Amino acid sequence: MSTDQQYPLASEPPVAGVQLDHTAVYASDRHLSAEFLAAVLGLRVGAPFGPFLPVDLGNGVTLDFYEKRDEPIQSQHYAFLVPEERFAPVVARLEALGVTYYADPAHTEPGRINRLFGGRGVYFDDPDGHNMEVMTRPYARP
Repeated sequence: MSTDQQYPLASEPPVAGVQLDHTAVYASDRHLSAEFLAAVLGLRVGAPFGPFLPVDLGNGVTLDFYEKRDEPIQSQHYAFLVPEERFAPVVARLEALGVTYYADPAHTEPGRINRLFGGRGVYFDDPDGHNMEVMTRPYARP
């Protein structure tokens, strides 16, 4: 069965008003990981909510850090769109924290930024190896 047959509505255009509200980010130490990302992005860590420790991104979306100590953390990719004027402070905070950043997702160009789509961007690892990206322009999509 093709995807079109299995999910016949999947080919319709996006529904207005559907937004991402939150996502869980697995971490071996939720406090360390949440504080790290908040420090890099210039944000604050919110109050715990059950087993989650949220970082509010300011656009209605939270990253809810969830501690998993009994199994390895599978690396994921998280990309953050920031205004141009907030990019240099992010890079400065990475440097102050001693975090190596890269121009590319494969981490082969250390200490460099990219200029994709007329903006600027960097990649770096969080404490659990999640591949984080900060960019000033969204990717051009077909």
